[in-house]
Amino acid sequence: MNHPKHIVAVSGLVNHPNGQVLLIRSPHRGWEFPGGQVEEGEDLIEALQREIKEESGVDASIGSLVGVYSNIRSPSKVMFGFLGKYVSGELTTSDESIETRWIERDSILNKVTNPIVRDRIKDMLDFNGQIIYRVYTTDPYKIYQQFYI
Repeated sequence: MNHPKHIVAVSGLVNHPNGQVLLIRSPHRGWEFPGGQVEEGEDLIEALQREIKEESGVDASIGSLVGVYSNIRSPSKVMFGFLGKYVSGELTTSDESIETRWIERDSILNKVTNPIVRDRIKDMLDFNGQIIYRVYTTDPYKIYQQFYI
C-alpha cells in the first residue's frame, strides 16, 4: 500500500452554549479537540463535522478558521483549525476517544499535555480574528516560523 506524501487534516474547538468546550481523550495523545484526516471527496467542513460526530457523538456547526498548521516532517501534514458550535447530540466515545467531556474554558490548558495540541488549543481559545500560520516538526517539537495572516 502506498502511503500519502501529504496529509490534509482538520480539527475544531466546539463551544457549548453553556460556555464549556468539548475535549476528547485520545488513546495516543491524551486530551485534545476532535479532528482527523480529510477523506477523498470531502471538503474541510464536511470532514470536520464527520470527525466530531465519530469521536464524540456531537453534531456541530463550523465557523471561523483559526489556523493553518504545517508539520513538515515526512509525511508532511497540513492541518486546518476551526471554531465550532454545539448543535445537538449526546457525548459518546469511540476507538479514537476513550473519554469525552465538556470542560470549562479556564481548565482546558491544565488537561492538555501534548505541546503541539496545547499550542493549537491556545490559538483557538485566544482567537481574535487573525488566522495563524505555523510551521513545525515533531520529535522534538520545534517551531520554524509562525505569523498571522
